[in-house]
Amino acid sequence: MDKPTAPKPGAMLHLRGNTLSEGDPVALPLTHSSMYHVPGDWNGGPSYGRADNATWEHLEHVLGYLEDAPVLAFPSGMAAITASLFATVKAGSRILIPSDGYYVTRRLSERFLQNLGVAVEQRPTDSFAEGGFEGFDVVFAESPSNPGLDLCDLRAVSDAVHAAGGLLIVDNTTMTPLGQRPLELGADVVVASDTKAPGGHSDVLMGHLATRNEDVLQAARDWRMIGGGIPGPQEAWLAHRGLETLEVRFDRMCNTAEVLAQRLAAHPLVQKIRFPGLASDPSHELAKQQMARFGFLISITLDSAGQADAFINNCPLIRAATSFGGVHTSAERRARWGDAVAPGFVRISVGTEPAEELWSAMAASLDALQT
Repeated sequence: MDKPTAPKPGAMLHLRGNTLSEGDPVALPLTHSSMYHVPGDWNGGPSYGRADNATWEHLEHVLGYLEDAPVLAFPSGMAAITASLFATVKAGSRILIPSDGYYVTRRLSERFLQNLGVAVEQRPTDSFAEGGFEGFDVVFAESPSNPGLDLCDLRAVSDAVHAAGGLLIVDNTTMTPLGQRPLELGADVVVASDTKAPGGHSDVLMGHLATRNEDVLQAARDWRMIGGGIPGPQEAWLAHRGLETLEVRFDRMCNTAEVLAQRLAAHPLVQKIRFPGLASDPSHELAKQQMARFGFLISITLDSAGQADAFINNCPLIRAATSFGGVHTSAERRARWGDAVAPGFVRISVGTEPAEELWSAMAASLDALQT
């Protein structure tokens, strides 16, 4: 099975540049306006800031190139996830979500969708297809799962969901379109938090929804405009700037993660490690089939919460922080948020530091725990 082809980042960098006239700014202008000049009858052009903004529309253009599909930008990844669900479910719908995926998706489903008459069921990612998909109107998958890094076969899940008459939404936050292409694997909708690697500098919240389904696209657009869940122009500008270096950062982060994972796996204090790029990982063969890269996230399990905190806090090249995908390597003990993981479970987001320098700092912090 051939893996889907990634877009050409060089072409992405010049999407706007190749349309410029003499004297136009090369950098994307920042449009701050809630009002537009609309004399006479409205002709369908820009009218109001809740519906139109040139800055976030260009961000959508670039993300659309990456996804090879129409894109809507949202002020966070959860705003994109919310739009995808409210655009596809109604009272009486039955949906399936991962029990081990991003916990806020579960909270949204349990706190709000169930109260609106939507039946919500959950399954773990590594056995997501077990039991089939008959009777589900919408299936929401996350592969790799966050934070456990389990995978499900997206092409097989997509085929089965469609055969059962359902629609498949995939959260691709951990991989970006450069690392995995769920739409090419059969997904109907892709959602992602661009707060992570696409923005890349831990200074902006942003998300997007991509789909070739015109009905879903229009419903999500209406949800955004009517509900007011639009991105701000300053945030869209920052996200666009981050996208310009995504390919360079993502390549280095993934390369470094492959080096670190091999070495962490061999360290005596690491009781368990998950990284799809390791030949020993239970998802490795599937990762080779459906992912262009193995990503920049690594999970390790140490002996205790105290040991995990000490490893993170005593390493000068690790920032103790939630979220991931930034230029700074970060890590956190995920049990503190209620994820069903061991007390000593640590999710590491590999940044852009030089690999050898980063490993030296990590190894020193781990070794200090043995003394």
